[in-house]
Amino acid sequence: MKRFVLTGMLLVLTMTILSGCLYPEQELSQNQIPYDTQVKAVQQAVEQYKDDNNGLLPIKTRDKDTPIYQKYPIDFRKLEHQYLSEIPGNAFENGGIFQYVLLDVEENPTVKIFDLRMAEKIREIKIRINAQGYPPFKEQVAQNVYKLNYEEIGLDKEVYVDSPYSNKKLPLVINGSGEIFVDYSMDLYEKLQSTDKKIEKGNDIRTLLTDDSLFVPAYSLPYTIDEKNEPVFMTK
Repeated sequence: MKRFVLTGMLLVLTMTILSGCLYPEQELSQNQIPYDTQVKAVQQAVEQYKDDNNGLLPIKTRDKDTPIYQKYPIDFRKLEHQYLSEIPGNAFENGGIFQYVLLDVEENPTVKIFDLRMAEKIREIKIRINAQGYPPFKEQVAQNVYKLNYEEIGLDKEVYVDSPYSNKKLPLVINGSGEIFVDYSMDLYEKLQSTDKKIEKGNDIRTLLTDDSLFVPAYSLPYTIDEKNEPVFMTK
């Protein structure tokens, strides 16, 4: 009898462990999808909030030097219940991997998202750099922009992040201050080849990535074009 009870307890424990392992995976896969309908719902909520609050926007306060594509994260506490029935499942605030932000806050506040897994990879590299004590510069690719020497920080291969635009593997770069950025050159090159817009040298061309996409090019440096109409880092 004791054997049957013990067997039953082990079976229940095993099923509990397995269900506990599987459920997060199911939740994670659901929360990784950038549903267009969820972004549209947040857009409507933001617009209604703005109308009801004399033009104020439901955003969190960030330092004035915060890069533009991460500068205006949406504060879902101001939207939940009254303007949104629930926070989107793919939003970071609800266990998802996407940060919801606003773009063009002055003229046309527009809801966009970016993948926070990029931030995690950058954070891991920064930890290694801090442990080493100095930035792992490799060859220079533009003024104050360098490739990374991954061997110096104990990695045997280059680190890439997934592009939200093309699903390509995008490399990382580092500036003279040791800040890490995603290099969107490949995505910008494709956009330049297919766009009919007139692009002027000296203008930031990252808008090519945001105009027809849910995503912003987070953790990026400004880009412009060279004489060959190809993307290059914008230098001062």
